[in-house]
Amino acid sequence: MSNNTKTAETVVISKAEYESLKQQVAWLMEQLTLSKRRQFGVSSEKSEYDQMNLFNEAETVAEVPAVEPDIEDVKSYRRKKSRALDRLPPDLPVEVIEYELPDDERHCPDCGKSLHTMGREIREELKLVPAKAAIVRHVRHVYACRSCERDTEHTAFVKAEMPEPVIKGSFASPESVAHIMAQKFVMGIPLYRQEQEWERNGVHLSRQTMSNWLIRCAEEWLKPIYDRLHELLCAEEVLHADETTVQVLNEPGKVAQNKSYMWLYRTSGDTGHPIVLFDYRASRSGDHPAEFLRYFKGFLHTDGYDEYHRKLPDGINVVGCWAHCRRKFDEALTAIPEKDRAGSESLRGKQFCDRLFSLEREYEKLSPGDNFKARRIDRAERSKSVMDGLFAWAAERAEKDVAPKSLLGQAIRYTLSQRPWLERVLLDGRLELSNNRAERSIKPFVIGRKNWLFNNTPKGAGTSAMIYSIVETAKENGRNPYEYLTSVFHKAPNLPEGHSIDSLLPWNLSSNN
Repeated sequence: MSNNTKTAETVVISKAEYESLKQQVAWLMEQLTLSKRRQFGVSSEKSEYDQMNLFNEAETVAEVPAVEPDIEDVKSYRRKKSRALDRLPPDLPVEVIEYELPDDERHCPDCGKSLHTMGREIREELKLVPAKAAIVRHVRHVYACRSCERDTEHTAFVKAEMPEPVIKGSFASPESVAHIMAQKFVMGIPLYRQEQEWERNGVHLSRQTMSNWLIRCAEEWLKPIYDRLHELLCAEEVLHADETTVQVLNEPGKVAQNKSYMWLYRTSGDTGHPIVLFDYRASRSGDHPAEFLRYFKGFLHTDGYDEYHRKLPDGINVVGCWAHCRRKFDEALTAIPEKDRAGSESLRGKQFCDRLFSLEREYEKLSPGDNFKARRIDRAERSKSVMDGLFAWAAERAEKDVAPKSLLGQAIRYTLSQRPWLERVLLDGRLELSNNRAERSIKPFVIGRKNWLFNNTPKGAGTSAMIYSIVETAKENGRNPYEYLTSVFHKAPNLPEGHSIDSLLPWNLSSNN
């Protein structure tokens, strides 16, 4: 046979092999579409299908009556102006600059007589003064008795009162340490960039020195506050938990590329004083939340991570997250060609979840005093029927031709496997439909991680967890993190012996130094 001769071979495969290959191609196309969306698309899960009605409620399908009812006159009203986002704070100091004519120019151009001020035109501008470094020199006077010096062998010395420093033997001040903490843990500015900024301002302050300041102040002054917040957190009855990765370069027994974890625990919406705590651990084992929450009894909102279900003690009732359930159906819907989305099974599963969140928005309108009790009753009457419908539909679809590895198959399998924990939201009106509260609280750490990238040692990671906890708890309680940290570092070294640490908690400590 010559080299120019072409041969054709016929490949024969069974129907089962064909279906398997077809499912593999469909799965790969779903993964490609989902990957493109994550890389280039918007992160919002809202879509044009959110308003499509699934339940055919009377108020959504009622026809317009043929004859309009009588129209009553109502009092006219004005639309409330939207809240201005850009405004100048009224308590800022005001610098006034007057623009006046010189005395020799205050003459009328027509008659030549003198002019007087008849009015003023005022324009306000926001002026920013860059941070300036200054040296605060503490001089303590020491007193002695001249009579004793002259007449006796013993001379008494008396020293004036002087506050203790935030770090003994250092030139660190409460303001400088609070500034470095706020820059890194609120604004996400790594220490090496802060070092460069200090250098531009003529101050030679190395990142190693700043790191030592953070560790010293966290261990000496923030840890007692952190431990007290931990006690108060475990005394609550409803909490949220989440975890995310963090890289630690010098973790014993691990290479630098291995993942470590930052765990988050926070109070729910039923508390008067929100608490947000981070806890660094070397792994994602469920033993860590079991240890951290060993004194906690109540409900714990989590995602579907299996370790929460296997390792936590019996006194903790895990509550599933409906936002995660909805997200999986949304991903399955996104992977479908746009022309096929309307009326698809993925859309149907998503609409069940949408209905649950729509009902939650209605429950939020209840009066605050009756909100939790009424929400439990309404959920039992209305939300439960939607959940039952979703689980029945999912079980039916699981028995049919939905490919288990497809995104829709994964969403259905997740829904059915998480049912025992998803339904627990019906047990108490204080519980929330999702764990989004924890995800929002962990986001500042995730954003900061993109800037400073990693921790060098477990000790540094533990310090980061402690500072993030204090900063985020201060923010949740309406406190300015820099002002709060400054107050802590002024007052903590000078607390009287036996004084309660509760006076330093964000909702108790004033900003007056």
